[in-house]
Amino acid sequence: MTIEDVSRRGLFLLGCGKMGSAMLAGWLGNGMPKSSVHVIDPFPSDWLKDQDVNLNLGVPDAPAVALLAVKPQMMGDALPSVAALGGGETLILSVAAGTPISVYEATFGENTPIIRAMPNTPAAIGKGITAIVGNQAATESHLQLAKTLLSAIGQVVRLDHEDQMDAVTGVSGSGPAYVFHMIETLAAAGEAQGLAPDLAMTLAKATVAGAGALAEVADETPSQLRVNVTSPAGTTEAGLKILMNPLDGLPELMKETVKAASDRSRELRG
Repeated sequence: MTIEDVSRRGLFLLGCGKMGSAMLAGWLGNGMPKSSVHVIDPFPSDWLKDQDVNLNLGVPDAPAVALLAVKPQMMGDALPSVAALGGGETLILSVAAGTPISVYEATFGENTPIIRAMPNTPAAIGKGITAIVGNQAATESHLQLAKTLLSAIGQVVRLDHEDQMDAVTGVSGSGPAYVFHMIETLAAAGEAQGLAPDLAMTLAKATVAGAGALAEVADETPSQLRVNVTSPAGTTEAGLKILMNPLDGLPELMKETVKAASDRSRELRG
């Protein structure tokens, strides 16, 4: 299955909130015909209304891809309305957090290709990272198509098995919140040292954003980049002695943080 098949047979979105809209904007920007897109959303945004796609006209017959982008707590009520898409002709692609493939197989059948995806919130600006995993019916071409479609909102990685999705949730799914809190605390620490609040926040935001961008494009590892900034007996070394304390510093704290989020993901799935 290819992008050409999607343009010819159609792309169906069940739900088009922030995540669905970010993906749709990318697809339309990359040349997806508006006439090929079908959306059902009970509360469409003004932006969606202006896109001239097929909006709230019912479930299309055998589209190439059906994207399930409703909130996880609404999935149970939403699935029966699209159960007719099962059978194998349509690739089911879900971006709903916490809903395992088995739930979709119970609705669509095990012979239906199903791919579960976990994007994160920077997808809203095309800077997300999404992990994907498919069921037994999902072929290599299905996975490649999902990767191509999801590349509209950032990077895509493939998992070996679905159980890894809980750890992905703990790292990249919840991870933006950890970084946002780091910005908060870094700015607060600057205030405590005498900086004005607005200035401290500007410095904190730019520092985290710049360091992240550098880490993403640099040939060196993050460990080496850290060493590059750290002069012997200098200011950075003094700060890192606190942050890297093996007992109560960031390494142990981050392990506990990711474990707590991953464990909660397992609880919700179970």
